[in-house]
Amino acid sequence: MADSKEKLFSDFPPVSTQEWMDKIMVDLKGADYEKKLVWRTNEGFKVKPFYRQEDLEGLNTTEGLPGEFPYIRGNKKNDNTWYIRQDIRVDDAKEANAKALDILNKGVDSLGFSVKKTDLSEEFVRTLLDGICCDCIELNFSTCQRHTLMLAKLLTGYFKEKGYDPERIHGSLNFDPISKMLQKRKDVSGVIAFGKDLIDTLKDYPHFRCMAVNSLMLNNSGAYIYQELGYALAWGNEYLRQMTEAGVPAELAARKIKFNFGISSNYFMEIAKFRAARMLWADIAAQYQPEHQDACMMNTHAETSSFNLTLFDSYVNLLRTQTETMSAAIAGVDSITVTPFDKVYETPNDFSERLARNQQLLLKEESHFNRIVDAAAGSYYIENLTASIAKEAWKLFLQVEDEGGMLEAVKAGTVQEAVNASNKARHEAVSRRKEILLGTNQYPNFNELAGEKAPLAQTCGCGGGKDHQHTHECEKPFPTLHTDRAASEFESLRLETEHSGKRPKAFMLTIGNLAMRQARAQFSCNFLACAGYEVIDNLGFPSVEEGVEAAIKAKADIVVLCSSDDEYAEYAVPAFKALGGHAMFIVAGAPACMEELKAAGIEHFIHVRCNVLETLREFNKQLL
Repeated sequence: MADSKEKLFSDFPPVSTQEWMDKIMVDLKGADYEKKLVWRTNEGFKVKPFYRQEDLEGLNTTEGLPGEFPYIRGNKKNDNTWYIRQDIRVDDAKEANAKALDILNKGVDSLGFSVKKTDLSEEFVRTLLDGICCDCIELNFSTCQRHTLMLAKLLTGYFKEKGYDPERIHGSLNFDPISKMLQKRKDVSGVIAFGKDLIDTLKDYPHFRCMAVNSLMLNNSGAYIYQELGYALAWGNEYLRQMTEAGVPAELAARKIKFNFGISSNYFMEIAKFRAARMLWADIAAQYQPEHQDACMMNTHAETSSFNLTLFDSYVNLLRTQTETMSAAIAGVDSITVTPFDKVYETPNDFSERLARNQQLLLKEESHFNRIVDAAAGSYYIENLTASIAKEAWKLFLQVEDEGGMLEAVKAGTVQEAVNASNKARHEAVSRRKEILLGTNQYPNFNELAGEKAPLAQTCGCGGGKDHQHTHECEKPFPTLHTDRAASEFESLRLETEHSGKRPKAFMLTIGNLAMRQARAQFSCNFLACAGYEVIDNLGFPSVEEGVEAAIKAKADIVVLCSSDDEYAEYAVPAFKALGGHAMFIVAGAPACMEELKAAGIEHFIHVRCNVLETLREFNKQLL
C-alpha cells in the first residue's frame, strides 16, 4: 500500500503557483488578467481566480478549534445543530397557540411571536403558551419597545408558575430601540435605558437574551455585506457600552445580546461573513473583560433576505432562499428563519410556510448539514474571504466609533445615507444587469401575468399604529432606510404593461449569420420580455422584405432586426424603410455602423451595455 501511494504521488508532481499563472496567461491570449479574472467586490477588496495553501500563511482565521475563542469556527464543538424557526404574528392568542403546536409537530423547534402591546396580560401569555413545552424549544418574542419590559415580567412570571428550570429556557426578546430609529425616523434613544431593568428581570435565565441587534434590516435595505457586519458590530457595542455604563456587569450584558442577521445570495461571502462576525465580536466583547471567556460568544440568528425576493416567477425565490439557508447553516449560526417565497405579494399561506420549513429540514435530515462543525474550515478561498470581510467590516466599525458610536451615527444619518447609497447602486446594477435577478431582469417567464398579485406594503408589528410614538420623543426627523426590493422597479414596469390592457408584440426579424441571429434573437426576447411584452422568435428569413411582411402580418408593435454586426450595414436600412413606420424598429447590437444607421433615422438599439430598465421605460412611453 505504501509503495502504491508513493508511486501515485510521483506520478503527479506538485505544480507551483507560477506555473499556474503561466498557463493562465497563455490561455488569456494577451487579455488583461486583472480585468478578466480578478473580481472586484462591493466590499472593497479583490478576489483572485484561484487560491492555494500558501495563501493561508499569516491568516489567524485558521487558528483555534470549534467552541474556542474567538469562535470563528463556531460556538459548538460536537455538532452543527441549529434551531429551525418560524415566526407567528399574533392577532388572537388561542389561534396563534394552535398554529404553534401544529408547526412544532412538523419540525420547527424555535418559535417567534410578534405580539401587540395592547394584548399583554397574564391570561394572554397563558393562552399563547398553553401546551407548549417551553424548556424543549427556543422562544422568541417581539412587541412595542416600551412594553418589552412588561412582557419580560409576564414571561418570567409564567415560567416560575410552571416550575421551569431557568437553565433550560432558551430564547429572546426583540428589544432594539435603534432599529425603531432606523425605521420610524424618531429619536427613541431614551428607551435604551429600559435595557438595564430588562436584563435584571432576566438575569436568572442565562440562555434568554433581550438586547437585539437587527442588522437584518440593513440587509433587507440592500446593504453590502461589509456594511451589515460593520454596523452590526457597532450596534452591539453601543448596547454593551451603555449597559455596562449603567452598572450591568460586562459578563451579564454580553450574554444578553443577540444578533439578527440577514443572508444575501452571495453564497461564499455569506459563509465568510458569519465566521468573521463571531471572531470580531469576540474581540470586542473581550475588551469589556467579562469574567468568563465564553461570554464573548456571538449568538446569531439568520433570516433569508427579502431584498432579492420577486413577485414575478416567485418560485425562483425558493432557489434564492435555499442557497442562503445553506450558507448560514455551513457558517454555524444558532438559528435560521426561511422567508416564505410568496411573502412579497401575500400573507404566507400553509403551503408556502410548509415549503419554508422543509427547506431547513432537508438540509438537516437528508443533507446532514447539522453534523459537521465548520465544514468551510481550511478552504483556501473561504478563509481568505473571511479575513478580507473582517478587515473591511472592522474599518467601518472603527469609523462609526470615531463618529461617537452607532447611536450618534444613526442620529446624524450617516448609517442610513451609506446604506441607501448602496441600495441605489444595487438598483442601478440590477437595471443594467450587472446584478442578476433570475426571472426578473434576466430570463423572465415570457407568458407570466401577475393577475391579482401586487407588492405588499410593510407594516409595524407592535400593534401601536402610526401614533404609537410618545410625544416627548424628538420630533426632528432624520433619514430612514430605503427598503425597496431589487426587483421593485422592474415589477412596476411589468405591472404597468399588464394593467395598460395592451401587451406589445415584439417580432424577431432574424436574418443572415445563423449563430449571430439566433444569439441576438434570444438576447432580444429576454430583454423585451422583462417589460412583459409578447415575443415572437423566428428561424430566419431569406430577405428583409419577407421578414417585414411577416411582422406586419403578425401585427407586431416592435420589429427587432437580429443579425451580425457586419451584415447590419446591408440589412438595417432596407428593413427600416420596408417597415415604413408600421412598428417600432430596433437593431439588436451596437455595430460599428451605428452612427450611419442613426443618420438614416434608426433610433433604437439594444445591447449588453444598455440600461435595460431605462430603455424599457422609454419603450413603454411610446407603446402603451
